[in-house]
Amino acid sequence: MVRYIGKRMLYGLLVVFGVVTLVFFLFNVLPGDPARMMLGQRADAESIEMINRDLGRDKPLGLQYLSYLNDLSPLSLHNNTDPTSHWYLATEKYAPYATLFSIGSTTLVVKAPYLRRSYQSKRKVTEIIATAFPQTAVLALTAMTFALVVGILLGILSALKQGSWIDRLTLFLSTIGMSLPSFFAAILIAWFFAYVLADWTHLNMFGNLISVDDYGSGEYIDLKNLILPALTLGIRPLSVLVQLTKSSMLEALSQDYIRTARAKGMKRGRIIFRHALRNAMNPIVTSASGWLAGLLAGAVFVEYVFDWKGMGVVIVDGLEKYDFPVVMGAILFVCLLLVIINILVDIIYGFLDPRVRLK
Repeated sequence: MVRYIGKRMLYGLLVVFGVVTLVFFLFNVLPGDPARMMLGQRADAESIEMINRDLGRDKPLGLQYLSYLNDLSPLSLHNNTDPTSHWYLATEKYAPYATLFSIGSTTLVVKAPYLRRSYQSKRKVTEIIATAFPQTAVLALTAMTFALVVGILLGILSALKQGSWIDRLTLFLSTIGMSLPSFFAAILIAWFFAYVLADWTHLNMFGNLISVDDYGSGEYIDLKNLILPALTLGIRPLSVLVQLTKSSMLEALSQDYIRTARAKGMKRGRIIFRHALRNAMNPIVTSASGWLAGLLAGAVFVEYVFDWKGMGVVIVDGLEKYDFPVVMGAILFVCLLLVIINILVDIIYGFLDPRVRLK
C-alpha cells in the first residue's frame, strides 16, 4: 500500500511540475507588456526598463524560469549579496521562513511556496487566493450538494418508472443540461429568474456571498445571492448523476438478491434505499468526486456572469490587466487542488479494492 501511495504522489508531483512549466512559458511569451500596462500614458522607455528590472523580466527567460521554480519550491536558495533579487529580500519575500544553512553568500531556506505579487495591487498572490477561494468553495459545494440530492432522487424515480413519461421527460431535461454551455446557461438563468421573474423571486442578477448593508451596519452573509450561481453550476453534474443513478439502479434492481428480498416480502422502500441504492452508489460517488474537483476549477464563467467574487473573477480580471502572477498563481493553485483530490480518491479506491493497487 505504501508503494501504491508513493507512486500516486510521484505522478501528482510530475503533473504539477508539468503544469508549472507550461503555465510559466505560456504567460511569459504572450504579447503584452505588464510594465506599460502599469504605467499607462506615463510610459517611457526608462520607466518601463526600471519596472521590468524590478519585476525580474529583464533577465533571460531561462533564468526567470529557474527563479520562478525557486520561489515555488518549499526549499529555496537565496543570494544574500543580491539586494535586487526578484522582488524583495528573503525577509520580505519568503516570510515566514526558516534558515537551514548557508554556504558563502547562498542560504537555503524552508518556506511556503511564494506565488509572487500582483503587478497591479502589489498584494501577495497567496492573499488574493485566500480571499477568493472560500467564495468558490462555498459555491462549488452548494452546487454539488444540490446536484447530488436532486440527481439521485430523479435517477431513482426514472429507474422505477422506466419507459413512462416521467422517465422520458427526465432523459430530455438531463440531455439538455449536459449539452448546455455554462456561460449561456448563466446568462439565461440570470435573465429569467432575476429579471423576468424578479417580482416573484426577489433575486439579484449580480451579488456576492458577503454584502454590505446600505444603512451602514456593516457586512452580512446574503445567501440569496448563492441560489442562481449554484443552480447554474449544478445543472451539468445533476444531469450526469441522473443518468448514472438510473443505470446503476437498473443494474442493481436486476440482481438476484433484490429478487430474493422481494420474495421474502421486504418493503419496497427498504429494498430501494437500503439494498439497491447502497450497491449502486460506487459509480455515483466516483463521478461526484470528479465533478466536485471540476466545479472548484471550472466555475470561471459562472462566477464572472454573476459577479461572484471567487477564483473565476480573479482569473478573468488578471487576464484583462495582464496581471500574470495572479493568473499563474490561481491556475497553479487549482491544479494542485485537482491533483490532491485525485490522489485522495485513488488512495480511497486502493483501500476499498485491493485489485486497484496492482495497476
